[in-house]
Amino acid sequence: MNEQPSKIYLLPNLMTAGNLFCGFTATLKILEGALLQASNPDAAGDLFHTAIWFILGAFVFDFLDGRIARLGGHETPFGREFDSLADIVSFGLAPALMVYRVVLQEFPRACWIIAFIYLACGALRLARFNSADAKHDGSNHQNTFTGFPIPAAAGLIASITLFLLWLAEGEHHLGNWRFVLPPLLLFLSFMMFSRFQYPSFKGINWKTKKSIPRFLIIILVLIFTVLNYEWMPAVLFLAYLLYGVLRSWLSREWRREIEEEIGEEPPGETAEQTR
Repeated sequence: MNEQPSKIYLLPNLMTAGNLFCGFTATLKILEGALLQASNPDAAGDLFHTAIWFILGAFVFDFLDGRIARLGGHETPFGREFDSLADIVSFGLAPALMVYRVVLQEFPRACWIIAFIYLACGALRLARFNSADAKHDGSNHQNTFTGFPIPAAAGLIASITLFLLWLAEGEHHLGNWRFVLPPLLLFLSFMMFSRFQYPSFKGINWKTKKSIPRFLIIILVLIFTVLNYEWMPAVLFLAYLLYGVLRSWLSREWRREIEEEIGEEPPGETAEQTR
């Protein structure tokens, strides 16, 4: 029997292509910044800033593509594979290369190994997710991820780097705080394979309903984040990271209340999922 070709839906895959474009552009900006780092630190800093925004832009595209696909019932094996290939560029290669370039001068060999460990763990995590999802024929849509998701890991690295660049504005270098980044890569590599449970946010889409007070709170948080873009994204990603660590200590009622606030369905006894 001939194999049926996988269907390709335009809008969700355009979002994935936007994710890939952002990751590719971020990688180019990091390489351009590396060439100017010694001769023109100001220009290099501007290029690193631009790369960070492209990584965060890839996070937004990644957030949208799955929701658009689920909203239209257009999830396909092709979309899943395309999304993972884009993710490894935007959330694996680009953040690893950024940390490698920022801390390279002091510890070239150690930083190279640490950056590769992060990249390899991200690739293994995405491969594990795809194999688990394929085993369930693409129907494994639970409310939680097991382990820290790689898009959030990249968002945390990018936002903390943005915060450090903001602190060091006018000094032409990040100072000793840049040495936080390699241990952070190793820690996130571990967290991606940990057993901590994280809300998947798959319940959030265009049909998500909110009361007026909750809607206003979300709008205020978004506005506050935009106004304080130098440090607020780092706070949000850190809060998400810590929530997974503390989640098992919270009562079911607390988890239900918190995760309903951010748009998830009430958590139940769900199967484990990785991403």
